[in-house]
Amino acid sequence: MSIPPSETVRRADIFFAEKDQALKRDVRRLGELVGELVKEQGGEALFDLVEAARRASIAHREGNTDALEELQTLLSALAPSIARDFIRAFSTYFQMVNMAEKVHRIRRRRAYLIDAKTPQPLGFIDTLNKLKDAGVGVSEVEEAFRKISVEPVFTAHPTEASRRTLLRKQQNIAHHLVEMLDPYLTPQEVRATLDRIRQEMTSGWQTEEHPQAHMRVADEAEHALFFLTDVLYQMIPLFYEALEEAAGTVFPNHAGQIRSGTLVKFASWVGGDMDGNPNVTAKNIRETLARQRALVLDLYYNECLTLAKQLSQSESRVDVSSELRNQSEVYAGHFPKAAHSIPARHREMPYRVFLRLMAARLQATYDDSAFPYESPDDFIQDIEIIEDSLRANKGRNAGLFSLHRLRTRAETFGFHIATLDVRQNALVHRRVIGEGLQEEGWLDRTSEARTIRLKEALERRESPVSSLSSEGRRTLSVFQAIAYCRRKYGINAIGPYIVSMTHGPDDVLSALLLAKWGDLGSKGAPVPLDVVPLFETVEDLENSPTIMEGLLTDEIYRSHLDHRDSHQMIMIGYSDSNKDGGLAAARWTLHNAQRNLVDAVEKFDVKLTLFHGRGGTVSRGGGRLHEAILAAPTGVVTGRLRMTEQGEMINAKYGLHTIALRSLEQTVSSMLAVTAKPHEPPKIASSWRKIMNEIATASRAAY
Repeated sequence: MSIPPSETVRRADIFFAEKDQALKRDVRRLGELVGELVKEQGGEALFDLVEAARRASIAHREGNTDALEELQTLLSALAPSIARDFIRAFSTYFQMVNMAEKVHRIRRRRAYLIDAKTPQPLGFIDTLNKLKDAGVGVSEVEEAFRKISVEPVFTAHPTEASRRTLLRKQQNIAHHLVEMLDPYLTPQEVRATLDRIRQEMTSGWQTEEHPQAHMRVADEAEHALFFLTDVLYQMIPLFYEALEEAAGTVFPNHAGQIRSGTLVKFASWVGGDMDGNPNVTAKNIRETLARQRALVLDLYYNECLTLAKQLSQSESRVDVSSELRNQSEVYAGHFPKAAHSIPARHREMPYRVFLRLMAARLQATYDDSAFPYESPDDFIQDIEIIEDSLRANKGRNAGLFSLHRLRTRAETFGFHIATLDVRQNALVHRRVIGEGLQEEGWLDRTSEARTIRLKEALERRESPVSSLSSEGRRTLSVFQAIAYCRRKYGINAIGPYIVSMTHGPDDVLSALLLAKWGDLGSKGAPVPLDVVPLFETVEDLENSPTIMEGLLTDEIYRSHLDHRDSHQMIMIGYSDSNKDGGLAAARWTLHNAQRNLVDAVEKFDVKLTLFHGRGGTVSRGGGRLHEAILAAPTGVVTGRLRMTEQGEMINAKYGLHTIALRSLEQTVSSMLAVTAKPHEPPKIASSWRKIMNEIATASRAAY
């Protein structure tokens, strides 16, 4: 929001390094566009109000104590109708500043990529170089790739659930800013690009940010799905290409030979988090996964048709594999309408024909009609048939690259695009169990007493004594929905079942008993579900090792784990622990809990994954993830990392392709560093621990 120089408030000089001068220019240019927008759409009066508030804010920051009173007077006098556009003006400006910062990160990344001598810190080349210098060889790097599993979990944030339309407008503005990085643009081209940015800003101003109707679960889901379908689906092949290219650069004798495998997959709470949103039901779980499946199948369908146009090889010019010919004949028999719709001039192009028929089978999968793909593995197998044929018939440079990208997407997103976690509060389970077993005073009993009774119920395979209330029926219907979704969308479509506010072993056993009541798995068979305790309060975090030892020594629960590959996931909450005990106490408790949980689980020969419930701000567990990985206690990071990405941070980390790539690059690089060469964190002196204990105790008391 530019103002004439004569009206500029005197302010302390802000130093911009030479590398950031371009960012300064972008912010000024976008600020001028926002100022013009406010004048045009809100009039001179609104513009003057915004400028007065801006000047007063700057003056207050520079030490003028009278400016704060001036600002408060101005704001308190705003009529509601004016306040709405006043707020919109500042939010638009800050969106543009944030966008400029993201584009500057892209600019800086390109500068590093151009300068081959200076790898970007925490980039793949930087990390691999450091590992190589430390004596780590190719075999150790490949072994680390086999161990690494990173799974960002998207959570809902209603105030961030912007319309897809506005998110796309923001992306378009970013793309136009990236276009302007081209130093050879003519002045006319620069003006045309600025006009396109102005158009996106203006139409965005005239679009309501949030629907007038009440926010539904489906609206929250659409917000998260935008980043999965419009950004991450496109970006994920580039991520693996960058990683494998970096490995070839650092280990040139093995260039083109190092394969990373699938290191990153995605999950979501949006549509499955009943504790976070009481409106979530079993119906939402089914609808969310149906929507996710429809979106990803549509993406594969369109990509197959695009590839069909690209792979135009004629059989008179090049041969194809017999396997591809045979599979095409099979598909032509199942989809005669699709086969006949292929123009006669294209029928001598075997790859084009097969990809059109693959698209027909994807359509059948989408429609739930005859001869669908039973699983993403079947779809991947068809892609591999084409890849093998191209390799065998001089086609490495005639389509293999694009096929490999499609296969990478299919291996990452499957037919569900993101695993859906399910979460419920332990108190809900206790109420339903007490009702179903007809146990008086169930909620008032100790955890130990409830645990003993639950073991009896599980051993005897007890069913509810009488019909349940609506809450009980809703709870059991969730497990029925999980069973349905596992059958229809695959076992990877449903993630762990998370029990919030877990206070004891009974809260985990309750979920197992409810799952059996909800017919999840055949009678007498093990429950096909990972039950994850979520320890959130300071007290529960301190007790978590004891709680887990109690579970892992129980025969019933160990039998359950034996059918889950002896793998236990445990979630620790950063936000609620901070709210419970304050920042210092919560962080120290979390550090000790992680170390003690590793020690507790290690004794039972059980694989452990710690699921980090991080928020967006530092007070809620946010901050630099790579620093948290490197600072984790010994044994906490074993190649597996699962962490929530709070709704307000998803756009910041995954809003643009290059930013999303960089976010994942930093995370995976840190995981690679600690997995390929396990490091021993510095020994913590007992005096240091004593000091931290005193700080945590005093901090909690003050809080």
